[in-house]
Amino acid sequence: MVTHVPAETHGDERGALLSFVEAQRCAIRRSLIGLTEEQAASRPSASELSLSGLLKHVAETELNWLRLAQQRPNEKARTEETWADSFRLVGDETVPQMLEFWAKVAAETEEFIHSVESMNDTFPLPEAPWFPKDEKCSMRWLLAHLVEEIARHAGHADIIRESLDGRTAFELIAQEAGYPSQS
Repeated sequence: MVTHVPAETHGDERGALLSFVEAQRCAIRRSLIGLTEEQAASRPSASELSLSGLLKHVAETELNWLRLAQQRPNEKARTEETWADSFRLVGDETVPQMLEFWAKVAAETEEFIHSVESMNDTFPLPEAPWFPKDEKCSMRWLLAHLVEEIARHAGHADIIRESLDGRTAFELIAQEAGYPSQS
């Protein structure tokens, strides 16, 4: 459970940014506490978003950015035809499997970031209409972007969870920390 990200040790930029990424990961994971697979897959609004779909999407998105930074092929790369499947569990995929997959991606992200020589090290963005031509990003940018990406979807997850059963993020934080229910 991370809700307050403590100040880093002086100069520990990597640690601070990784802590902020983990805080947002926790928010997504926490949104799934106590739900069945059916509840996690439900879409309580006009949106196509579900909690299990958001989980899968952020896990695959983090993997994609990690592979870009590593300059390695993404084994879970999506095409236009499979893009929608990145927002829903398909086949025999389950929430526990997605949580395990994301935990492995997260560990690999952290290991990779600790292995780079400098947060100023860069990697090229792929050619795409939404990226500037010949643009490069730093490891610092990568982590800031992961905070942005995951936090955006953590906000979606808060709304979806509250729509499902009225549980707010603060109630789930308290439950996770072992505090007695206020109801």
